[in-house]
Amino acid sequence: MKKIFMLFALIFLGFTSTAQKRLSNEEFKTMMKEKGAQILDVRTAKEVAEGKIEGSVNIDYFSPKFLENASKLDKSKPVLIYCAAGGRSLSAAKDLKEAGFKKVFDLQNGYEGWKE
Repeated sequence: MKKIFMLFALIFLGFTSTAQKRLSNEEFKTMMKEKGAQILDVRTAKEVAEGKIEGSVNIDYFSPKFLENASKLDKSKPVLIYCAAGGRSLSAAKDLKEAGFKKVFDLQNGYEGWKE
């Protein structure tokens, strides 16, 4: 019984360590204040021209060099990602985690939800 419990615990820990954390607007604002937080906007230049979250860096997720450019960010510091509605940021977060970033979070409802 003890072995079965340990097996389930290890499986659970494995899933939670790679699980993606989606943040509400309030949680995102709080995380922005964390020392070294990097805010990443993965929208297109046209979308960014309509407004952005202050302090964010834009790296278009649709760019063929997205991962190459994003890899220039500090992997040891938190990366807070957002897009227009939450789809691209979720994909970008997954890609960054696979690339070795440790603390990756994305804004649940994207910039559209942020503006409201």
